[in-house]
Amino acid sequence: MNTKSIPTSTLGVVAYGANDLRITEVPVRPPAPDEAIIKIAYGGVCGSDLHYWTHGAAGESVLRAPMTLGHEVSGTVLVPAADGSGPHKGDPVTVHPATPGDDGHTRYPADRPNLSPVGTYLGSAARVPHCDGAFARLVTLPTRMLRLLPTNFDLRTAALIEPASVAWHAVSRAGDVRGKTALVIGAGPIGALIVAALRAAGAGEIVAVDLHQHALDVATRLGATRTLLADQADAIADAQADVALESSGSHRGLASAIRGASRGGRVVMVGLLPSGDQPVPMSLAITRELELVGSFRFNEEIDDVIAALCTGRLDIDAVITHEFGVDDTLAAFETARDASSSSKVLLRF
Repeated sequence: MNTKSIPTSTLGVVAYGANDLRITEVPVRPPAPDEAIIKIAYGGVCGSDLHYWTHGAAGESVLRAPMTLGHEVSGTVLVPAADGSGPHKGDPVTVHPATPGDDGHTRYPADRPNLSPVGTYLGSAARVPHCDGAFARLVTLPTRMLRLLPTNFDLRTAALIEPASVAWHAVSRAGDVRGKTALVIGAGPIGALIVAALRAAGAGEIVAVDLHQHALDVATRLGATRTLLADQADAIADAQADVALESSGSHRGLASAIRGASRGGRVVMVGLLPSGDQPVPMSLAITRELELVGSFRFNEEIDDVIAALCTGRLDIDAVITHEFGVDDTLAAFETARDASSSSKVLLRF
């Protein structure tokens, strides 16, 4: 298709500020030679999308201008890159939404670009100007972000590849989990996907913890061998897990992970806690010689996730609980923020 025949605007989901989410026309950016235009099929509503909607900010990333949301997406190539890079017209794709950035001063490991100091992410207000996301019917993206999928790959499942990659990265930070006991604190979408990744990695016992029984039921379908409600403090502490993965993003969750880890165990901190000091029992981490490690987004694990989905080693479809057309985005966001009755909510474009 000639780019001259592409519409100059398309329907998108834009956050203007706290409690101001609009389904409105957004421009279709003309592609550079190494960019393709993607017809988006599905998008997954992430916690950060919900925060931009409800608070006008996600952590310290504050909306200072209207921003198109979304970074968990799948679709097909409508217009391939003019330079011949990337997938061809009609190819199914998912998206790696990160662009690493080096400020020339801050040190970070070269093989871990997720830690680069001035990187950007689709649908993020961390920098000004903001990086618009991909919740739109047509999106222009660099081909380096695109990951080609098999022809018959379900595009609904493909929308989960980005959050599944976050989970896969978290499990890799836990080390070799084969045959080990793993404790997952917080069984929302990311926690549930961590359960699935642990199962794929060969973990022995997988104990999932959450405030809501609905989330625990989803975790069970994805591979949890045992579930506990978050108020079962004694049972959580008695888990004695080789690895504990905290995905609730709360200091109480991190405290539970520390208490539930075995002596000499490892705690992987996945959920992003609020900025500032957090009241957690660090004395236990010291006296039990726990290893506390962070886990932030992902790197090339996205390719491992795609391969595992193609072979059937990884099964994640059970995390999808609701699907809405883009015209019903507000209802989708309302549903997604009710953790007592939903897990991953998809928008259909």
